[in-house]
Amino acid sequence: MIDTTVDVINKLGLHARASGKLIEVTTKFKSKIQIGKGEKLVDAKNILSLLMLGAGKGTTLRLVIDGPDEEKALSEVLALFAAKFYEAD
Repeated sequence: MIDTTVDVINKLGLHARASGKLIEVTTKFKSKIQIGKGEKLVDAKNILSLLMLGAGKGTTLRLVIDGPDEEKALSEVLALFAAKFYEAD
């Protein structure tokens, strides 16, 4: 199990389009992927749950991944956040 944090650095935060891109990544993996603030974690494969987080720019989110492909899932999720969800600044 991997338990780490990731910072939201894109200008608009985890809004609908960014959440959709995150769903595209997370649903490729068998691992259980959860994201949230502190102890309040939600399913990172559910767009409504992601939108309810209200994670704006500068938010630090906790990322918990557990399963057979957790390392690959972590790598792709972190890359997506680092690339600012491929949005223009």
